[in-house]
Amino acid sequence: MTAARQSLDVLTFGCRLNALESEVMRQRAREAGLEDAVLVNSCAVTAEAVSQARQAIRRARRERPDARIVVTGCAAQIDPAAFAAMPEVDRVLGNAEKLLGASYDFSNTLENKANVADIAAVRETAGHLVAGMDGHTRAFVEIQNGCDHRCTFCVIPYGRGPSRSVPMGAVVEQIRRLVEAGHGEIVLTGVDITAYGADLPGKPTLGTLVTKILKFLPELLRLRLSSLDTIEVDPALMRAIGTEERLMPHFHLSLQAGDDMILKRMKRRHLRADSLAFCEAVRRERHDAVFGADLIAGFPTESEAMFANTLRLAEDCGLTFLHVFPFSARPGTPAARMPSLAKEEVKARAARLRAEGARRLSAFLDGEIGRTRSVLVERGGKGRTEQFAPVRIDGVAPGTILPVRITGRSGGELIAAALEQAA
Repeated sequence: MTAARQSLDVLTFGCRLNALESEVMRQRAREAGLEDAVLVNSCAVTAEAVSQARQAIRRARRERPDARIVVTGCAAQIDPAAFAAMPEVDRVLGNAEKLLGASYDFSNTLENKANVADIAAVRETAGHLVAGMDGHTRAFVEIQNGCDHRCTFCVIPYGRGPSRSVPMGAVVEQIRRLVEAGHGEIVLTGVDITAYGADLPGKPTLGTLVTKILKFLPELLRLRLSSLDTIEVDPALMRAIGTEERLMPHFHLSLQAGDDMILKRMKRRHLRADSLAFCEAVRRERHDAVFGADLIAGFPTESEAMFANTLRLAEDCGLTFLHVFPFSARPGTPAARMPSLAKEEVKARAARLRAEGARRLSAFLDGEIGRTRSVLVERGGKGRTEQFAPVRIDGVAPGTILPVRITGRSGGELIAAALEQAA
């Protein structure tokens, strides 16, 4: 066999939490002695994400006819039978099972292809530690998993189970190990990280955790947060935003819509005014704050006026990075039973939102020219500023964090030079 046929490949779809868990899967599979395999870590957030996973499975079988193909992730957790029915698939694992070494031991035969337990019964998370993340200068740390909310469009609680938090001591220890391994930036990730701590003794909050991380790990240079549910942000986190320079000023918000009626039909727990107030409050604490947001276009019953409220939210909140989802009806969710819009209209509204996002991002990047920023350099001469703006800087080793002068931009990427080079 060729070397390629003996490789262990991991295909990751979806969120940062999946990216972290893919590293755990790779580690567990190697420990189990699985070498000639393709591990597919799927996402279920949209029908397109599920379709992409299925296409990847078929492609992997064509390219690796002798490899073991193991499918896991949220799509596999929610509908294991559909993936087990694919002739290309050798084994289907649930989101809990994918983190266990025994799941990758093919000397243990299963009665059927699927090894998927009831995720709703899981009460613990992140009993795993990784020494590093292959090929990444920043590392993700899971602080929470699952979700107790039931937004009408979302299937993720059925793939991830109830909200459960990692004890603060374990989080600090994991970050310490990653910093020692050379990671200069850490991203706290989970399904609903602003729900952190509600299930732990003493009910610590996300703000409590962030404060302790920065206090006990002075060697950590940069800390980032993944998606925030603004209505859950606690006072301690707001204080940290205003006082902790090592907490990066890029905040990605789970907003979803800018119209109150649509937000109610989504069963979100905030209104438009809450989004505006949050962004204003953060800017008072941190003048250099930049916001991204998830927004859904074409939710069932959305009128043109309702959509216009969401479109204006980008301007009113001062959003820079828009992550736009055309509404995708997920089986079993309440939104799938609501009166839907024509697919052409959903697609057109998503395009309008993306165009607004592109316009706002372009204006932001233009405004960065001439500024001094700190950049974490990644592979291929690329990097990110504190505000997560993409930067090209040549001749600097990956993993380096250094001050730069932004000298221009090319398309959606800033051009930078180290300060001694720019002087």
